[in-house]
Amino acid sequence: MAYTTINKSTAHMNTKTYSGTNSTNAQTGVGFKPDLSWIKDRGQNGHNHNLTDSVRGAPKILMSDSTTGEITDSTDALTSFDTDGFTLGANTTGTQSQELNKNGNTYAAWNWLAGGAAPTKTYKVVVVSDSGNKYRFRNSADDTTFGESAVTLDLQEGGTYTFDVSDSTLNSHPFVIGTAANGTEYSTGVTYKLDGVTKTYSQYTSGFSAATSRQLIITVAASAPALYYWCSAHSGMGGAINTNATFGSSNFDGNLQSLVSTNTTAGFSVVRYTGNGSASATVGHGLGGTIDQIWQKDLTATDSWHIYTTGMSSGYNLYFNNSGQAQNPSDGSVNNFTSTTYGFNANGGNVNAVNENAIPCITYCFKSIPGYSSYGVYNGNGQNDGAFVYTGFAPKWLMCKKYGGGGSWGIVDIKRDSNGQYGHDNHIAADTADAETTSGTLNAALFSNGFKLMSNNSDFNASGSLYLYAAIGETEVGTNNIPATAF
Repeated sequence: MAYTTINKSTAHMNTKTYSGTNSTNAQTGVGFKPDLSWIKDRGQNGHNHNLTDSVRGAPKILMSDSTTGEITDSTDALTSFDTDGFTLGANTTGTQSQELNKNGNTYAAWNWLAGGAAPTKTYKVVVVSDSGNKYRFRNSADDTTFGESAVTLDLQEGGTYTFDVSDSTLNSHPFVIGTAANGTEYSTGVTYKLDGVTKTYSQYTSGFSAATSRQLIITVAASAPALYYWCSAHSGMGGAINTNATFGSSNFDGNLQSLVSTNTTAGFSVVRYTGNGSASATVGHGLGGTIDQIWQKDLTATDSWHIYTTGMSSGYNLYFNNSGQAQNPSDGSVNNFTSTTYGFNANGGNVNAVNENAIPCITYCFKSIPGYSSYGVYNGNGQNDGAFVYTGFAPKWLMCKKYGGGGSWGIVDIKRDSNGQYGHDNHIAADTADAETTSGTLNAALFSNGFKLMSNNSDFNASGSLYLYAAIGETEVGTNNIPATAF
């Protein structure tokens, strides 16, 4: 038996259905403030999928069925993430690709929680000689020092950050935060500790060298000013701090600095990075364990989405925006999962689609959590009483795609189709702007311990073919706070 610490799955992923109004439309009942909302018109063809996340910020959207880069739309799209849902614009321009609030139209919104409003994170700091002494940050996993000095930090408003400045290389370099590059203390939400004892600023700086353990802790205030980290005794050692109202915090686990909002409990993170053109680059994902599935898209170039799941051949990716089979693409693939990072596979040395120099990218990372989520590959059997896929829980949201050949992406969920265990076939295709349909689609029975394909449709259950899947489970407990048991 497998167990999960998640007692209420709807606190981490939830489906919301709603109707458009052509006026500002606040949707509640999600159960949390989303970090990713994926929205699709259910009833009208030609309306694209819209994905908005808290790291990029609303109203910035990507479309799963398109290679188009990021679009900003403050009138038609999701305009804000709210405490219990999200708000939609008044739909004044009627742009079909972004239209999420057309009067009378019905929509499905799939919502995920990542880091939430108040992350906590610890950074280990060292001093290196780099054209003079400079501060650097250490990798959380293995204490390898990140390779760039005096980088710009991103800290989320509302987050609490502990800077561990105990390393001996800092003995004569008191680490402080201010509103200017050198010499101006910032005290709002700041706590100084030497050997576990809270100190004033002057006590901290004067006693810094003699202390064995040293910490600077900051809870970033709302609307905090631009900040800097620097040495109170020497100039030119530190860098800037961006205090962002969008979500995410700097991560140094890869050799590319990333901006990460992470929910380790539910195995989901949103990652933003800027490419450097290197096939050997790695990016930190913040999940604290090997990820199982990844959705990646560059933001400013016209390139495909790149999708990879554990169990697929190394170097091969699928694409949200088309129905083709998995490929080892000539412009590179996302791959190489570890407990702290993911990387890239180059085909002929080219990684332009996944790590092009100076191009910003977004990645959604998923790690299987026993009793709550499962990501992997299954084999079809070509029968109407089809292949059964064990997940260890009752799925409430399921996405599938043929891996070894062409075929549509299919998404079903129990909110749009509450048909008991059987016949969940209200299919939405991630690769097209088509409306929801029940014709020639993903048809799945959702059992207490997995799902079964109920059609021999070759897109989802051809004999001998391999398929990618992503499944997220229902809550199987009441209010007794007992973890769910996977049967």
